[in-house]
Amino acid sequence: MTAAVIFDLFGTLLEIRDRQNPYRRLLRLGSQQGRVASTDDIRWIMTHDHGIEGTAAEFGIKLSSSQLAELQSCLELELESITLFEDALPALALLRHHQIKIGVCSNLGGPYCSVARNLLPGLDGYALSAEVGLMKPDVAMYQHICTQLEVAPSQLPGSNAPHVLMIGDSRRCDADGPRVAGIEGYHLDRSGAGRFCDLLEFVTGINTSRG
Repeated sequence: MTAAVIFDLFGTLLEIRDRQNPYRRLLRLGSQQGRVASTDDIRWIMTHDHGIEGTAAEFGIKLSSSQLAELQSCLELELESITLFEDALPALALLRHHQIKIGVCSNLGGPYCSVARNLLPGLDGYALSAEVGLMKPDVAMYQHICTQLEVAPSQLPGSNAPHVLMIGDSRRCDADGPRVAGIEGYHLDRSGAGRFCDLLEFVTGINTSRG
């Protein structure tokens, strides 16, 4: 029987309707100032609870007052445009009806965490990268959400461990990555090309096949 379902956030439960990419704009300004971009930049942003100004200071990027105001405006526009997919709340309600625990596990920058929590209050667990200092597909990230949900999953044959599932729009982070932690991962493809294209279909399938 399914004990818990873990969801990715953006592209899965939430969508950004007005993408402004404020952090990428910040990094471009840094490049214009001669700062050499690092492959670790995005990881640092995703694992630290900093806004635009704090990130600029950490990276040594100098911002004029007008540049800071513009980036802040871009960030606010993006945050205000975040909304739930239509199938999100019905899918969560169905899981609650069957008394299945619900968690979210997502890579996102600090300013996005409070928005996500406000749109999805009262879940059983939140593993948000900027808050916990970890990122998918690090196995510790999946272990963190399982600890919050008070489940210890295992996919070993014959195991009596709770059955825990995860779904999201990244094959690497939401389908393949969770399996290392004993979580059964699934890929959500909202284009319709994959096995699951919406969350209600997924949740209904769980309840039909696993009780």
